[in-house]
Amino acid sequence: MQYIIGMDIGTSATKTALFDITGNMVASFSREYPLSQPQNGWAEQNPEDWYQAAVQTLQQVVQTSGVDKSQIAGIGLSGQMHGLVMLDEHYNVLRPAILWCDQRTENECRQLTDMLGEQLIQITANPALTGFTAGKILWVKNHEPHIFARCRYILLPKDYVRFRLTGALATDVTDASGMQLLDVKNRCWSQTMLSALGLRENMLGKVYESSQASGDITPQIAALTGLREGTPVAAGAGDNEAAAVGTGVIFDKTAFTTIGTSGVVFAHTSTPVIDPQGRVHTFCAAVPNTWHVMGVTQGAGLSIQWMKNTFFTKEAETAKAQGVSAYALLDKMAENSPIGANKLLFLPYLMGERTPHLDPNARGVFFGLSGMHQKADIIRAVCEGVCYSLRNACDILREMGLSIADMTACGGGASSAFLRQMLCDNYNIPVKTITSNEGGALGAAILGGVAAGVYTSVEEGVRACIRTKSTTTPNLQAHERY
Repeated sequence: MQYIIGMDIGTSATKTALFDITGNMVASFSREYPLSQPQNGWAEQNPEDWYQAAVQTLQQVVQTSGVDKSQIAGIGLSGQMHGLVMLDEHYNVLRPAILWCDQRTENECRQLTDMLGEQLIQITANPALTGFTAGKILWVKNHEPHIFARCRYILLPKDYVRFRLTGALATDVTDASGMQLLDVKNRCWSQTMLSALGLRENMLGKVYESSQASGDITPQIAALTGLREGTPVAAGAGDNEAAAVGTGVIFDKTAFTTIGTSGVVFAHTSTPVIDPQGRVHTFCAAVPNTWHVMGVTQGAGLSIQWMKNTFFTKEAETAKAQGVSAYALLDKMAENSPIGANKLLFLPYLMGERTPHLDPNARGVFFGLSGMHQKADIIRAVCEGVCYSLRNACDILREMGLSIADMTACGGGASSAFLRQMLCDNYNIPVKTITSNEGGALGAAILGGVAAGVYTSVEEGVRACIRTKSTTTPNLQAHERY
């Protein structure tokens, strides 16, 4: 029997999971690490924390699974996107990594837009956003020129971990798409973008397709973790792209909706489709020579969590005493309010917005509040506001010519049958769940399996590992109301 490992280097923790080749999880461990906010709106981490978490979770998985190291065929990586790691000529980290959620680069984004104009979206398929890596590089150049002058290599978070595990300076097309340095249509570094930032191509890792082998586990790492020396490590993918593999969204007309802290609507496409208004993101996908288009709403699960913590503390205590989920109790309450929440509307812009408004200063609103509204209306309005925001993204994808016939729900919100039905009725397409909840880790493992020759293609790996758990069908009357 062969096994594969998926490693997901997230913002709050690194999770490493061992799977058999049919997608069943054998062992899984995670290790958390801190996030630093030295100023308001900043977010940084120490790359050494990612490496230590990677080594320790690999050790735990290998040692506790009972699987012989010779049976572990390959490893795949997934990770938080856009983070900036800068190394000197001796491969030492020059400064804490600036993360995807850091907001310090608003001026640099304007500077990039002014420098490149229409070329920016034409080349990188996206407008300049504070989350992306290019603005972070420009910020260091503008504010820490002594650091920029010493910088010899630039890596993304998961790619720094890869470097420590294999010695290879590499990235993959999906994660590189989020740096805003890649020619997304042609899947290679853009000389125009590099010149604009004063970079050389040899400062960046070699770009691989996600399922290609990018390096091998070194003797030192093998000794530390118990892995086999020479175990191949796939190029891997950014977190959303790995989640697409881990949910089976790698074929045309397939998509997924994530309701986590933020919300994502992600659709696969065989051709690069770009929104000239920059309302949604177009990145390379983890299947060679394919792409995906993705809309993001900043406050999806965040809005529902805020509502629970702000207005429903007593109900949360009741649910805890009953041994049930507070969210399940709130769902039951919301069912007592009709579609439209008795004309109460909620705009879920608690953290600004990306799709379709691209406005960091957008803010949340309850509109139409009156003395007749009850708690059930407030719950339903918040849930509907989140679903409408996700539908905004879905409608833009359809406007761009992307047909969506198969939608998978994932993330914490996907566990709610109430929310799944609401999404389904808004989209007017079936919404399904899958048996595995491992998302990015499973997707990374499948990519590792392709790199190791366990599967002949990403498609074969998905067919071997991904199985449908449930399907929710739209209520046509409810759809008409929405």
